[in-house]
Amino acid sequence: MRNISDIIEQYLKNMMQAGDGMIEIQRNELADQFQCVPSQINYVIGTRFTFEKGYLVESKRGGGGYIRIQKVEIPKLGSIQEHIVQNVANQMDQTTAEGLIYQLEEAEFITRREANLLRAAISRDTLTLKLPLRDEIRAKLLKSMLIALLSK
Repeated sequence: MRNISDIIEQYLKNMMQAGDGMIEIQRNELADQFQCVPSQINYVIGTRFTFEKGYLVESKRGGGGYIRIQKVEIPKLGSIQEHIVQNVANQMDQTTAEGLIYQLEEAEFITRREANLLRAAISRDTLTLKLPLRDEIRAKLLKSMLIALLSK
């Protein structure tokens, strides 16, 4: 059985798909709808709708406040290799790398199996090196593997 965080995440993603890739919600109203505390909504948004996962989140506090969530679009396949070459820096931490992999999987540029292999290869458990060398090797590995995968 899915937990409340998964249900809220899927609900918000469905709302975005039905619209134009952007939604505005009120935290308290959403919490009432799902019969949970408002901090649960904050948790879902803070962990599942991050920039690394391809979302921009903006909030306005106070009366009439809102939380705006917008999906960031990834370029089409023709320019995705160029996008990777330009945006994968010389160093990359694990969270950022996993965020990029997540975005590519969500956009269906790579399969779940390919994403799992990439995550395993760039993991800090695999790259047991000291920083900053670990982040440098992670960036080079990820860039090379993505270019190879996306040149289908």
